[in-house]
Amino acid sequence: MKTTFSRRDMLKAGTALAATTVFAEPIRAAAPPAEAITPELIAAAKKEGKAVWYTSVDLPLAEKVARSFEAKYPGVAVRVERTGAERVFTRIAQEYGSRIYAVDIVNSSDAAHLIVWKRDGLLAPYVPEDVAKHYPAEHKDADGQFASFRIFLCPIGYNTNLVKKEEAPKSYADLLDPKWIGKIVKAHPSYSGTILTATYQMSRDIGWGYFEQLAKQRIMQVQSASDPPKKLALGERAIMADGIEYGLFQLKEDNKPVDIVYATEGTPLIIGPNAIFKSAPNPNAARLLQSYMFSAECQQLCIDVGGLRSAHALVKEKPGRTPMRDIKLMKDDAVAVEKQSEAIKARYSQIFKI
Repeated sequence: MKTTFSRRDMLKAGTALAATTVFAEPIRAAAPPAEAITPELIAAAKKEGKAVWYTSVDLPLAEKVARSFEAKYPGVAVRVERTGAERVFTRIAQEYGSRIYAVDIVNSSDAAHLIVWKRDGLLAPYVPEDVAKHYPAEHKDADGQFASFRIFLCPIGYNTNLVKKEEAPKSYADLLDPKWIGKIVKAHPSYSGTILTATYQMSRDIGWGYFEQLAKQRIMQVQSASDPPKKLALGERAIMADGIEYGLFQLKEDNKPVDIVYATEGTPLIIGPNAIFKSAPNPNAARLLQSYMFSAECQQLCIDVGGLRSAHALVKEKPGRTPMRDIKLMKDDAVAVEKQSEAIKARYSQIFKI
C-alpha cells in the first residue's frame, strides 16, 4: 500500500500549532523517556556509518553542521540533501509512495510538514536529553516526535552601497514607493517553505492587497529564501522584500554591503522542526545526529556561524544582532498554513503572474 500525504485533510487530526509554535494535539501518547548520548549509541551509529539528512537549511550552514558532527563522531558520515522545504516534502512523498526509504532525519522550514508526517505515522518518537532539559514546551512535540531545531525570521533587507540607511524602507508599506520599482527581489512560496509561511502571515496581517500592489513594482522573483540575500549582496537589487534573516547576518558579518530591517508591521517568524523517520535506514546514526543537533554545542554553532535563533535555554544570542525579544513578530500558525497552502500558492502565482 502506498503512503499518501494529504496536506488539505491534515486538520482532521485537530492539530494546533500556533503562537510561537505550540506543538500539541488533542489525542496524545506519552512522550518516550529522554535519551542521552551513550557509548552504545555511538558504537551502533558507527556500525551503520552514515546518516542521511533531508533539509531546507541553507547549504553552507547544513554542511557546517554535518562536518562539525563528523568531527565529533568520527566514523559516522552525514549526507546532506538540501532543497526547498516544499520540494523536500514532495520528494519524501514520492519516495515513500514507491517504498523507497532513503531519509533518516528531516528538517523543514514549513512546520506543518512535521504534523502531516506525524499524523501519517511516519515519524519515530525520540527525545534527546537536551530537548527534555532545556527546551520550552512550545518548541517540542508532546509525543516526542519532533522539536524546533531552528528558529529564524524573514525580514526586509537592503544593499548599503545602493541605499542610504536614512532612506531605507522601514515597513512593508514603504516597499510600495515608486522609487523601488525594478529594485526589489523576493522568493516564491511554491518553492520555499519559509516564504510560504511568511506569505501566509503577511496576507493575514496586512492583506493580499499588499501583494497586489507589490507585484506592480517589477519584482525580481527567485525561488529559495536563501537567494534574495545573495542578490542583495551582489548589488543585483537594492531591496529584499523577503528572505532568510540568517543569510543577511552571515553576509553582514562578512563585511558585505547588506543590512536588515524589521518592519513596523511585524516580521514573519519561521520555525524549522527536526524529526527522525520510523523507516530510517540508519536509525542509530539518526538518533545520534538528532541528539547532537539539539545540543547546546550545535545550537550555539547555528547561532554564531549560521545566524539562526534557538529555543535552547543555555545558548546566547550573538552580540551585535538585534535580540528577538526586541523585534515585533508576526504570529506563526502552521495549521492555517497547511489548510491554505495550495490557495496561497495559487493566489500568489496569479498575482505575480509566475
